[in-house]
Amino acid sequence: MNRLIFFFALMLPLCTMAQKLTLTGTVDGLPDNTDVLLIDLENSSSTIGTTKSKGGGFVLSAKLEAPTILGLMVGDTMKTAVFLGNENVKVAGSVKTKMDDWNFTGSKTQDDFTEFQDVFIPKFEKINQVGMELQSGTGGEGLNDALKTQIDEIQKQVDLFITKHPSSPVSAMVILSTIGFTEDVALLEKRAAMLGKDAMATAMGGQLKKALVDARFNAVGSIATDFMQKDTSGKEVSLAQFRGKYVLVDFWASWCGPCRRENVNLVKTFKKYKDKDFTVLGVSLDEEKEPWLAAIKKDALTWTQVSDLKGWENEVAQKYRITAIPRNFLLGPDGKILAKDLRGEDLEHKLAELLDKK
Repeated sequence: MNRLIFFFALMLPLCTMAQKLTLTGTVDGLPDNTDVLLIDLENSSSTIGTTKSKGGGFVLSAKLEAPTILGLMVGDTMKTAVFLGNENVKVAGSVKTKMDDWNFTGSKTQDDFTEFQDVFIPKFEKINQVGMELQSGTGGEGLNDALKTQIDEIQKQVDLFITKHPSSPVSAMVILSTIGFTEDVALLEKRAAMLGKDAMATAMGGQLKKALVDARFNAVGSIATDFMQKDTSGKEVSLAQFRGKYVLVDFWASWCGPCRRENVNLVKTFKKYKDKDFTVLGVSLDEEKEPWLAAIKKDALTWTQVSDLKGWENEVAQKYRITAIPRNFLLGPDGKILAKDLRGEDLEHKLAELLDKK
């Protein structure tokens, strides 16, 4: 009896290792010999599994290291994202309907992924819409409040989702896909700590771990990374020389429409607080000096400006991991980051809180 138990104990890991994904499809109207592929969404040229349809269906098998998000392609035009592991999954649909509407059964991870799409995709689309209206300046008043309302709702839904699905790898994706909506690193780490080992032992979990490391870089409450760059006259300027003052490190460019519109607000705020230990240090992502200088003059930017005229390859922007502009960091006299991306009235309200008692 003991030998039998020992035998099965040895066989169990082998059985587990032998597991694979088997995706069985039944699709109305699907012609025979249609190509069916699973691809790695991180590397679209990498095929995970492939087969051809027959009799209105297909069976596709693949071995996955862990549950992961994949692209399912049927023919040349039909495709959708799926989140699958090594399990037996069925999908039913029709060539006359979108693949996003096809019905998957047998996969808890895919069920969680569908819930994610239903809850979050409409909210992401709404935020994109509001953001575009803000950048274009055509949305009228109240857009900032609308944006904040949408972000607050997303934060609420993130906590609800990961509380409901702490062991799901989709929860790691939920945190990762919404990480840009908060600067609260402690909150992000708390959310990640709620997830089980199964959720984190995936490619998505690995990406989340890396994103948390990145989030700690120049986080609110940390000392801003020092830098040195030449000003408009060619003189070296360092961030450290602004210690003792509140300073807004402002990333912008002459060709950036939203940046130029924000300059109007920034000039107004600078004039109001420049005599109360506040200043601005502009870092331009321009490539040519003439447009940079012309924009400084036209927008009446009287504070210090620096640039190495390397565009998006600007060394300070690279150091601060700037991927979009306008962006800014408000630093205290001790060099600590107090806030990020304060614009318009938000910057003025923050400075009023800090400086109006002086």
